[in-house]
Amino acid sequence: MRHSIRFYLGERLVSLNDVAPDQTLLDWLRHEGRTGTKEGCNEGDCGACTVIVARLRQNRVILKAVNACIQLLPMLDGAVLFTIEDIGSAAALHPVQEAMVSLNGTQCGFCTPGFVMSMVAYRNAEQRPNDDAAIDSALSGNLCRCTGYAPIVRAMKQALAAPDSAFEETLSGLVPRLEALEDHADVVIQTATGTVFLPGTADALAQYLLDYPDTLIVAGATDVGLWVTKAIRPLPRVAFIGQCRELMRLEHREDGLHIGAAITYDAAREALSAHLPDFGALVGRIGSTPIRNSATLCGNIANGSPIGDGPPALIAAGAMLHLRYGSEKRVIPLERYFLGYGRQDRRPGEFVEAVHIPPLAKGTFYRSYKISKRFDQDISAVLAAFAICVDETGHVVEARLAFGGMAATPCRAPRAEAVLTGASWNEATLEAARLALAEDFTPLSDMRASAWYRQTVAANLLTRFYEESRGETIRLARAGGLLHA
Repeated sequence: MRHSIRFYLGERLVSLNDVAPDQTLLDWLRHEGRTGTKEGCNEGDCGACTVIVARLRQNRVILKAVNACIQLLPMLDGAVLFTIEDIGSAAALHPVQEAMVSLNGTQCGFCTPGFVMSMVAYRNAEQRPNDDAAIDSALSGNLCRCTGYAPIVRAMKQALAAPDSAFEETLSGLVPRLEALEDHADVVIQTATGTVFLPGTADALAQYLLDYPDTLIVAGATDVGLWVTKAIRPLPRVAFIGQCRELMRLEHREDGLHIGAAITYDAAREALSAHLPDFGALVGRIGSTPIRNSATLCGNIANGSPIGDGPPALIAAGAMLHLRYGSEKRVIPLERYFLGYGRQDRRPGEFVEAVHIPPLAKGTFYRSYKISKRFDQDISAVLAAFAICVDETGHVVEARLAFGGMAATPCRAPRAEAVLTGASWNEATLEAARLALAEDFTPLSDMRASAWYRQTVAANLLTRFYEESRGETIRLARAGGLLHA
């Protein structure tokens, strides 16, 4: 067991044994004199505080841009952290910095350090297409208040074509440093304001939660970070699980896709795209690149938000939730986890271990739809996900209609599903299902949408699903052997 967190800040090894669970990385950096990292929104939206975190993944150094304002300092254990001060110098600018200067991408300059860090991370990504759409996605978490995006994108294109700099040449030397930090020890730090626990194993986490069932579990902190920066909420005892080995498993199994509780949206996206292409596309609209680099699929489930984007899409796909309490494990359908607003089927000391997504039944047509005021980086007004299986006679064998934003929890639409099941998949059945949705939900009006809008758009999304499925359900039925040619 260790009683300190250890990470590299650029070239310097840092060891801290007095770290409060609610201390943000941004505050620590600025107290350390790393003032190039700016505080803007302090909620992970503007990107002025973007830094790069490097870790070993399958014996390779992977760089990820993250928001320092909602990254809690204990989460840095075992990593190498880079800020704008590490990227280049006045005597030898990094190619990204050179491009920003030469192409006038700096504007007022306040957001520039965050942009540079996101751009450097993208330049060192495994896949880095030199096109506007991919660059826009990579920079989706950085806002320019001077509206100077065009020269910034041009700078990114120029930097992608530049040769390696001194910064890139040092990255291969990080492997032994990162290996030396990977001792997989349990870490416990007790301070005057709270206790930090970093489990080395899932067994250690399970035992700790039995001993301290009131412990808050944090994976990516993209939600909990706002408790600290906006609600000024104390965090007396926190278990940080983001680097727990067993919880970082992402496995393609014969019975489906198994995603551990510490797997981020970014890490899961490729596998989700192969397993459920429409859900994979949806992931691209969940937050920004730095948010997806930190936020976890299971964390989105565990916090039980009625407007989380992941749960409805998973519920429609028949996902199963793996829970653990000590040595006791149980598996439940995901929709049964959500009991009511702010209430989940998880007793004190129990934690989400993984989510499992089975293969879609042969002949199943699946779609997910996100409705929000902005296309990118916005909370959903309504998230709808539908899966329907039609047999050789054109009748619905199974229907799963799941929604977020329509009730106090992410949930299915049982009356509409009952109307569809066993009926012919035609316009008359569709209309009956649309009417049944009004009996399934009584949504609220709030800043994102009125109750009327939510009810109307939910029914209209079912119509869109029907139109998109016409012909496709027949093709799938044939491919699945459900329909004889």
